[in-house]
Amino acid sequence: MEYSYLAFILSTIAGLSTLLGTIFIFIHFKHQETILISALSFAAGVMITVSCFDLIPSSFQNLNADFYIIPSCLLCMIGICIGVILSIFIDEKVPSKSNQLKRVGMISFIAIILHNIPEGIATYLTANRNIDVGIALTCAIALHNIPEGISISIPIYYSSNSRLKAFLYTLISSLSEPLGAIIAFLFLSTWITPTIMGMIYAMIAGIMIHISCYELLPTALQYHQRTKTFFFFFLGTIVMLFSHIFI
Repeated sequence: MEYSYLAFILSTIAGLSTLLGTIFIFIHFKHQETILISALSFAAGVMITVSCFDLIPSSFQNLNADFYIIPSCLLCMIGICIGVILSIFIDEKVPSKSNQLKRVGMISFIAIILHNIPEGIATYLTANRNIDVGIALTCAIALHNIPEGISISIPIYYSSNSRLKAFLYTLISSLSEPLGAIIAFLFLSTWITPTIMGMIYAMIAGIMIHISCYELLPTALQYHQRTKTFFFFFLGTIVMLFSHIFI
């Protein structure tokens, strides 16, 4: 019971770290394009790196617990494809007449909720079984949740000029992580399998890769500053790679 309580706290901390990404909407920048390019590109770099170096390996590791190597690889690829298709479906449901920045923010908002719920489940289950591993996982998740908050709050703020709206959307997405922990506590902790978690991780990777390549980076490139766009993209990648050394 004590670990369950701590596991829920860790899931909540990991989720609320998304709100740290809203700090940039409270800072006045002289050049709006600079913050948009840097924020969107950095977030894309982080999301792709997390997908390739965290989610996909975690997916394969979980699937490999129940299957041999080749079926595990095939199921992982199928999960990624399902995630991409789901992301395309979300993309098509967001009105095309929307302001492009608002559209990016809303797509990120929906996708990150879909990402945070299973992430909250994973954090809760991991911490409930091993609190030390749970703490390390929480730190890693908190670090990559910050750029996710940026990918929601920055586009929504600059498209609506409303800090409150940007903050509330980011808050709602952050609360989906402890929601995942609650779902795990009430329904999933006794029957969830490595195969289910493996497919979920693969689907999340597909969603995040599609958002990064189809929404975040193209939007940043619309400002015709390729050098700055790719600099912050690779900066996001490097930051996440270095984080693996310390966490």
